[in-house]
Amino acid sequence: MTDLYPVRRALISVSDKTGLIALAKALSDRGVELLSTGGSAKAMREAGLEVKDVAEVTGFPEMMDGRVKTLHPKVHGGLLALRDNADHVAAMDEHGIGGIDLLVVNLYPFEETVAKGADYDTCIENIDIGGPAMIRAAAKNHGFVTTVVDVEDYDALLAELDANDGQTSRAFRQKLAQIAYARTGAYDAAVSTWMANAIGEETPRRRVFAGTFAQSLRYGENSHQKAAFYTDGSNRPGVAVAKQLQGKELSYNNINDTDAAFELVSEFAAQDGPACAIIKHANPCGVARGATLEDAYSNAFDCDRTSAFGGIVALNQPLDAATATKITEIFTEVVIAPGADEAAQEIFAKKKNLRLLITPELADTSAPGLTYRQVSGGMLVQDRDNGFIGMDDLKVVTKIAPTDEQMKDLLFAWKVAKHVKSNAIVYVKDGATVGVGAGQMSRVDSALIAAKKAERMAEALGLAEPLTKGSAVASDAFFPFADGLLEAAAAGASCVIQPGGSMRDDEVIAAADEAGLAMVLTGMRHFRH
Repeated sequence: MTDLYPVRRALISVSDKTGLIALAKALSDRGVELLSTGGSAKAMREAGLEVKDVAEVTGFPEMMDGRVKTLHPKVHGGLLALRDNADHVAAMDEHGIGGIDLLVVNLYPFEETVAKGADYDTCIENIDIGGPAMIRAAAKNHGFVTTVVDVEDYDALLAELDANDGQTSRAFRQKLAQIAYARTGAYDAAVSTWMANAIGEETPRRRVFAGTFAQSLRYGENSHQKAAFYTDGSNRPGVAVAKQLQGKELSYNNINDTDAAFELVSEFAAQDGPACAIIKHANPCGVARGATLEDAYSNAFDCDRTSAFGGIVALNQPLDAATATKITEIFTEVVIAPGADEAAQEIFAKKKNLRLLITPELADTSAPGLTYRQVSGGMLVQDRDNGFIGMDDLKVVTKIAPTDEQMKDLLFAWKVAKHVKSNAIVYVKDGATVGVGAGQMSRVDSALIAAKKAERMAEALGLAEPLTKGSAVASDAFFPFADGLLEAAAAGASCVIQPGGSMRDDEVIAAADEAGLAMVLTGMRHFRH
């Protein structure tokens, strides 16, 4: 089998016609015969190119609304025939099958159709059949056939032809074949995932995952680990769709932490006022509201100034100059926000390593979706935690009921606790976290750590007492014993929000009453492992 093989005849059939005419003209200028179908053929003819219809080659017209046009031996034989196999060549001669050396196909826009919210029948009609069949055939026969499925590979194809006198190398064809199979695999994944949702199949026998390469990363969590970033096509606002205006390339840990920060700050609607979340190692070290965005940042920063150094800042409103100035007073890795004014951008421009990411909007924290986590030998799949608790969902279980102001802080703390690694304890006062305890094996330890951090910050800020005094405290899951609750009371908390559901709820409620705490139950937990 020769390494180089000439491209003399090409079949082009594309839904996305970006770059089509330029590619077709370049191929025609190189003496390549053009075959095509439907709209692609029409577009090329209108551009003055000579094109032969596939229907003319097969002897059959397109039929059944275009469902049947390329599923024919004269197409697939031309793609699959081994040119160095005498029997294959004899069969081609006997049946008048011409070889197809280049296939350029991109598929019906199924993913885009689903994203637009099309109905079931419209989605079904946008499932491509002939395209994937041809792609798989051509890619299998990459010893002779070049397969192009992405517009971004058009220039590479022409450069390859120029470098090899109208031929492509085996290595080039292999690379494009791998890309082709990945594309059909991703396409089938999109179809099967959509169909499972459409028919209400919550646990399909097989679940397929696909991603599109976004960028290579210098390394993963550690320098000895290779890594890359792939997007899933969902276009959920956040780090995957954000535009980076400045700064160094994002790292693996930057992307992970920025995602955590933006998902958290998206809990706070922009129309309800400015909010800021500061994240370190995927956990919040400060979250706050404020009269201005600068106030929100300052209040969040004052929760844990030590941990905020080198952290990720997420804002729920466009970045302004005053907030940008404040942020640049310490080292910050990434800032992500739904916009940034020119003055803010000019201030950040002086910090060349600071990454500034802009998103189109906040993420919809109520939207359904799936999350995935790999374990050895498998994958855990679950619904996204989009659980919402409002004022009317809370059950007061103590003799003292929270005041309106306490209730606001309780709900604020509850939203933050959802984004803190379990076991999570979050103290909040006046719309700002004042102590966060995350990821401990014991809920008591989380309560102690959060309170200790608040004590240290009180000293640093020159306060007479920690801000946990008179605070609201949230626990992401129930208190199995009263000890964790009592630690919160010792720290000065005045009210508590927790799911309830422990066998010892009565003991915990009695302890809250004895400590003079108001407590509400949500009936919902927010474990985050």
